[in-house]
Amino acid sequence: MTEVTRAGTFQLGSRSVTRMGYGAMQLAGPHAFGPVKDRNAALSVLRAAVERGITHIDTSDFYGPHVTNQLIREALHPYSDSLTIVTKVGASRGNDASWHVASTAAELESAVHDNLRNLGVDVLDVVNFRVMFNLAAPCEGDIEAPLTALARLQDKGLIRHIGLSNVTEKQIAQGRTITDIVCVQNMFNLAYRHDDALIDSLAKKGIAYVPYFPLGGFSPLQADALSHAAEQCGATTIQVALAWLLQRAPNILLIPATSSVDHLQQNINSVNLHLSAEVLSALDSIGSPKK
Repeated sequence: MTEVTRAGTFQLGSRSVTRMGYGAMQLAGPHAFGPVKDRNAALSVLRAAVERGITHIDTSDFYGPHVTNQLIREALHPYSDSLTIVTKVGASRGNDASWHVASTAAELESAVHDNLRNLGVDVLDVVNFRVMFNLAAPCEGDIEAPLTALARLQDKGLIRHIGLSNVTEKQIAQGRTITDIVCVQNMFNLAYRHDDALIDSLAKKGIAYVPYFPLGGFSPLQADALSHAAEQCGATTIQVALAWLLQRAPNILLIPATSSVDHLQQNINSVNLHLSAEVLSALDSIGSPKK
């Protein structure tokens, strides 16, 4: 058993992955746009993640664009059979780093082939469809057409499994009428708990929930409360935030992003942090679940 596997594993369709994963978003330039700042450091952190037992890497070809996938290929190809690479489609980047919707059938097919080429694979393990009705938060809207287009590419053997990102419960239900949904990737953390009920519902269905921005959206008071809890635990705020997520539900998979091997190890160390009932109660008061 490696340190990483102490947090356990979960199924992404046919793929068993470590609950402590790694997000490659920060390997590109600021705001996930532009070239890598330190190529050798980026390659080192990717290799270190796999060497430490992580089997779940989150990426997208619109990071850079193309930068993170090309780094992953350079660092890790040929890939271990145990490694699962999860990517995203549904968005594109402008020359000014702006985000744009890219969800027509032609755009999705092009994005899938970009991911295949830059990762150097014949089939993508998991492709998340990023819904872009509202860039900042889930927003209702029909996803039948783009998801049907992805399901066709799945039928062609280009995609093993499909997930959803930035979605509502209604959109997940619609998606499951079109294809199996193996994971949902939304913003969720101690302070931003709109998906509390959704996480429990997905757990009963065996669907993974992958939260992003584990420290996003904290008010000064909430940040102070987290800092106090971290002091009690002798840990960093990010370690406590990650440990809370791991203890929140067994279907939660973490993908903390970093471009530093030292920070990677600090993130991994959070799997050793068991939060007491007293600390959990204090942390739960930071953000009340949204109904």
